[in-house]
Amino acid sequence: MLPDKDLKIKETLRVRFNETDPLGIVWHGHYITYFEEGREAFGRKWGLSYLDVQKQGFATPIVKSMCEHFLPLKYGDTFTIETTFIPSDSAKLIFRYRLFNEAEQLVCSGETVQVFLDSDGNLSFYNPPFFQEWKNTMGL
Repeated sequence: MLPDKDLKIKETLRVRFNETDPLGIVWHGHYITYFEEGREAFGRKWGLSYLDVQKQGFATPIVKSMCEHFLPLKYGDTFTIETTFIPSDSAKLIFRYRLFNEAEQLVCSGETVQVFLDSDGNLSFYNPPFFQEWKNTMGL
């Protein structure tokens, strides 16, 4: 089922000095951190932040991440990260990411999958009630 709304957000960031290698190019591992920036921005906008989830007694560890690199980012570059929630019937959070440079060229794309663990560390096989309510509110 497609949502009634476009569940995505765009956030603009700047490459910091500490994110680059000696050549001034962003080290590949920092792209996963950029994905996290996108998830946090999404959560703040759509009411699904880490703190919102934690208040409900759950954690959402990443169990899968994928990242494809197309163009480099360099120290001082400004870029946009587009984060999109991908609906699923399963008890998991799937996000897709696309990073664009100032020329609006695709720099990187990726995806993460997160699952729900209760406060005892048990995997939730069904959508936690708060998450199902969120999905219903979003038209998913």
